[in-house]
Amino acid sequence: MDILIVDDKPANLLALRKLLGRPGLNIVEATGGNDALSLILEYDFALILLDVQMPDMDGFETAELIRGNEETKHIPIIFVTAISKEQKYIFKGYDKGAVDYLFKPLDPDILKSKVNIFLELYKQKEDLKKANTELYKANERILEQQEGLIEEARLKVLLQMLGANAQKLNQPLAFLLDNVELLEKHSDNREKSVECISRIKESGRKISDIANKIRTINYSEPIPSYDGSSSVVNFNREINILVVDDSGDVFEGIKAFLGDQDLVNMSRAANMKEALTMLGQGQFDMIFLDHLLNDGTSIDFLREAEKEGIETPVIVISGQGDEMLVSQVIQLGAYEYLPKNRINLESVSRVINNTLERARLRNDVKKAQAKMAEMSTVDELTKLHNRRYFIEALEGEFERASRYEIEMALIMVDLDHFKKINDTYGHPSGDMVLSKIGGILKKHVRRNDIACRYGGEEFAVILSNVSRENIYAAYDRFREMVSEHLFEYESNQFHITVSIGIAFSNNAESANDLLSQADQALYQAKDTGRNKTVTYMDKEEFAD
Repeated sequence: MDILIVDDKPANLLALRKLLGRPGLNIVEATGGNDALSLILEYDFALILLDVQMPDMDGFETAELIRGNEETKHIPIIFVTAISKEQKYIFKGYDKGAVDYLFKPLDPDILKSKVNIFLELYKQKEDLKKANTELYKANERILEQQEGLIEEARLKVLLQMLGANAQKLNQPLAFLLDNVELLEKHSDNREKSVECISRIKESGRKISDIANKIRTINYSEPIPSYDGSSSVVNFNREINILVVDDSGDVFEGIKAFLGDQDLVNMSRAANMKEALTMLGQGQFDMIFLDHLLNDGTSIDFLREAEKEGIETPVIVISGQGDEMLVSQVIQLGAYEYLPKNRINLESVSRVINNTLERARLRNDVKKAQAKMAEMSTVDELTKLHNRRYFIEALEGEFERASRYEIEMALIMVDLDHFKKINDTYGHPSGDMVLSKIGGILKKHVRRNDIACRYGGEEFAVILSNVSRENIYAAYDRFREMVSEHLFEYESNQFHITVSIGIAFSNNAESANDLLSQADQALYQAKDTGRNKTVTYMDKEEFAD
């Protein structure tokens, strides 16, 4: 990882390098704001330590320029200064983009602690990027698998259709063979030979037609008999279609081709405004959209739909399109493009089927993404947030509390003698206890509190904007709720207790410091008998 230290005094740069130097950390130095601005375009810095007082460009101006650049605004900046600690001065730094302050003379422990927090956050973000890359690859694999399943299902339909139409294929085939035999028998009779050849051609054409239909058959494809006397459209669920068409020609054309399909419900909007209103009021499976409308084009509609978060699949229809238009509407999110002169039963059925399949695929991928995202932040056993989420949330809430001068609290909860549960009743009983306590905690916290499983048998709760007087009572009540709860596993019944440590942000210098104080309070609760709630006080005093 790379960090940037900006200071106009070489002695300060050397001191910081000695304090922070460690394997795997690349420290880059700049002696002024201009040097820093050029370096941040060359490196992917995890953190910038920025001196405030510099001759060519002070830290405030440098930070403002870094924050104003799209490529660099994400880099956290800690101001390092020996001047005023007044709130007015500090708020100016935060306004310019700083996330924290370090005051000279530097305390090595505080310096390392703060730097380590931001380096850990950077590592987590890099891990998340890697996870997102893997997620993208997984999504690609899901798409491939789903497409494979579609082809497998389509093959089953083809085989079923082949079996159902075997007799229809046999009829013209037998007729063809009979006429070949007659042709051989009457080869010397020109009149009969011509007649047999004509019937052979007709049988061959019927066989060819059926073969072509078999080759292109689709879930909603019309399946005709070999003699063309009947056909059906095989939609297997109710489909709601919105046609956006100011003249009514497209609506009537599609309606005529689909005939009296009971499972197809068609609605019409005469313009974009009416269509958007109808989409907000009802559920549609797809939209057939005429390119030219009296209040805009399909391009305008697609842009407006994206702006309003409408995800209903769109099929654009036009009588005067070209390759450029097709490319543009597809890039804007249209599923298909259908020329008006190619609207027929076959094309409409194909488009409807393919659109339904693509929409299903899209929903499957979104579900997979949501599940993977949930797995990355939620503990599977307790359904609370996991440790990864806790670390990032704690840092964010502590920074917010510091910036706006409000108090936050951190609660650490540990199960007493939890190992005995596993040893006595088995690990499945321990999992049951953790799950139950996670449920009790989830019901106990306020809506905006962040409840997490910290690890093993430890839980944590982050509370923002709190009143000290109420927090102790609330979590001592939670301790009592747990101790009174009767746990049952198979034929066994037992009780368990918890120890709780509480710390408040006004006593802490950093998020890491707050976590350490909550841990100390928790250890105090355990060391003094367990089944206690202890609050960390200033100067390492404790209250219970």
